[in-house]
Amino acid sequence: MWMGIDLGTQSVRAVVADDEGVVHGSGCAPLAGVREGNRHEQSPDAWWTAVSAATRAALHGGHRPRALAVCSTSGTVLLTDPAGRSLTPALMYDDGRAPGRGPGRALWLLAGYGPGRITHQADLIVSRLAGRPLATDSSHALKTGYDPEREVFDTPGVPVEALPDVVSPGTLLGEVGPAAAAETGIPAGTAIVAGMTDGCAAQIASGALTVGSWNSVLGTTLVLKGVTATPLRDPSGVVYSHRSPDGSWLPGGASSVGAGALRVAFPGADPAAFDALAADHEPAHTVAYPLVGRGERFPFLAPDAVPFLLGTPTSDADHWAALLQGIALMERLCLDYLDLLGAPVDGSLTFTGGAVRSGYWTRLRAEVLGRAVRVPEYGEPALGMAVLAAYGAGSAPTLAAAAHRMVRPGEVFTPSGRDRFLEPYRVLVGELERRGWLPGPVAAHARARAN
Repeated sequence: MWMGIDLGTQSVRAVVADDEGVVHGSGCAPLAGVREGNRHEQSPDAWWTAVSAATRAALHGGHRPRALAVCSTSGTVLLTDPAGRSLTPALMYDDGRAPGRGPGRALWLLAGYGPGRITHQADLIVSRLAGRPLATDSSHALKTGYDPEREVFDTPGVPVEALPDVVSPGTLLGEVGPAAAAETGIPAGTAIVAGMTDGCAAQIASGALTVGSWNSVLGTTLVLKGVTATPLRDPSGVVYSHRSPDGSWLPGGASSVGAGALRVAFPGADPAAFDALAADHEPAHTVAYPLVGRGERFPFLAPDAVPFLLGTPTSDADHWAALLQGIALMERLCLDYLDLLGAPVDGSLTFTGGAVRSGYWTRLRAEVLGRAVRVPEYGEPALGMAVLAAYGAGSAPTLAAAAHRMVRPGEVFTPSGRDRFLEPYRVLVGELERRGWLPGPVAAHARARAN
């Protein structure tokens, strides 16, 4: 048995899976934060409370995992003291108060709260599990300035003593201590394996670990990750590459469009009911750019970008359809940008994330992209961490081998071959370019691929 823990934006999930990928136990506990303008914080103590509830639920059947790994949101940081206790609230990945990207949040915390150790969301949890501070992994450290090629931090202005030690994902870090065992229900002595970010965890859970394959994670926001033999170079810094434990590279980017825009536009709506009505609006009468908040990160960097609707929806169903289609159109633009950078994008494509619960939206996305997609039977990031835990504990020679054994194939969605969304795509690309957010060469490449 292997345990995976996923620290998300809105909840903590934990699963226990066996060597064949069968999930024998799962648990979930909600999370909440503070959003005020460009401020987005969460309480580190709330993470621990939610982890304890989720793991106890996952272990209710009496299963005893041999090892566990933890993933969390990429770019979420806080400061801790030498004993691993939190000194500050956690700045979430989309907190806009810190200037720039990467180490900017760490510098902002150090300037505002004084000395401390830079700690990522997953770091805090594994340290609480072990009862002592542990090293971070190179995947979470990427967003705080760690260079996985040179294996050093590139963080001018950050004191050396504030930087954590870094290990490769899949490295054995320690084991669960007795105090944490009493709170979480995880048996003392369970091995703790260094994890990865939630996007990488979802990629592992999708089984997309061969060169040229890609996984699209659609939840609150949209994340695309793939596999290349060498790091993917992007002068704009929009696309970044994690290093896989297998030695390959996992390039990708995180967009600020996603299902969060649906909740903003239609709070309390029944998604299934709206999906059924949206099928009559293909394409919708309006073209939507459905940002969750202010600012875009991928496939272009535009801190001042704001959501928009071109035209007036004829009904709520038409508006809902435009949002679903707009997110899928941005997904297409992301893949076009990756192609422009020279990434192989013609391999297998999988979908994971909360959006796959909507069969209609999944078929729509395949239609907009014009390619077949596969939805694994269980594509949650928590399962990806269970796979990584199994690999780190030595149950498989490579991460890809562990995933091949544990990731269970799911349904395949094949498009009709009629590109009904070509014109809305051209309109969206043109408007993003006109507003000065989408660079001209990127827009031209997208139009060329559409033609």
